[in-house]
Amino acid sequence: MSRADTAAPPRWLPFVVLGIGLAAISFGAILARFAQGGGVPSLVVAAVRLGLAALIVTPIALLHSRPALARLTGRQMGLALAAGACLALHFATWITSLEYTSVASSTALVTTNPLWIGLASFVLFGERPGRAMVGGIALSLAGSLCIFWSDSAHAAAGAQPLLGNLLALIGSWCFSAYLLIGRRLRAGLPLPAYIWLAYGVAALFLVAGTQVAGQAFSGYPLAAWLALCGLAIGPQLLGHTAYNWSLRHVSATFVAVVTLGEPVGSALLAFLFFDEGFTPLQFAGFALLLAGIYLAAQSERKS
Repeated sequence: MSRADTAAPPRWLPFVVLGIGLAAISFGAILARFAQGGGVPSLVVAAVRLGLAALIVTPIALLHSRPALARLTGRQMGLALAAGACLALHFATWITSLEYTSVASSTALVTTNPLWIGLASFVLFGERPGRAMVGGIALSLAGSLCIFWSDSAHAAAGAQPLLGNLLALIGSWCFSAYLLIGRRLRAGLPLPAYIWLAYGVAALFLVAGTQVAGQAFSGYPLAAWLALCGLAIGPQLLGHTAYNWSLRHVSATFVAVVTLGEPVGSALLAFLFFDEGFTPLQFAGFALLLAGIYLAAQSERKS
């Protein structure tokens, strides 16, 4: 291997890549809303997002990870099924939440997974949470209550923001389970093989869900399909790949802090595209929620 292959990138490059990844992921809720506005059901939005991403990754996985895929054990296949099911539920509940609540509330609540992972580590593995984790949980719960209260008090007639917020929280719980299961699966697989398995299995679950619900994959306008393709290429592949690449060059804590910008970016984009504002109480809830997640990330770094 040449020196050029192992040379570290310029110091500024990881920060630029992280910025691109954050921008791409922040567009996730916006593109999902555009697809829903074109008449695409939420389950179909989720299935196409993951299905297209899995198809794009397929040649890379087969080219670079064929031996690892050929040696898959029964335990690894079981983990892949469990991880894919949790990822499918995450996207199904979160994207559905956008039908009922604001983009800002949905993205703020769905990014609370560091808190639930901390709680799960305590309950399942007996890992005693530190003061920062406890403080983070308390702040985040207070922020969540502010968001729920604000959305309930200012809901338009016929709107169901509490249902949307609850779905976003369930989406965060499912993503936390996906991460906990995925860590075990990822340990024995190259990244392309892991992504291909996780996205592919999740897409199969979601396609099955659309068939049970009687939802079709055709009959939607071109603008909706462009939004769906953008979801797969932008937030799903570009965004998450940027985060994964950056982990080799900056700390995991810094990456975790950068991800806190997703609700902020999505809220700003929702204001620009959908004229979605937010109340002072809702804004206070976002601030408490982000502060809580930041404390949880700091606790994770120390442990």
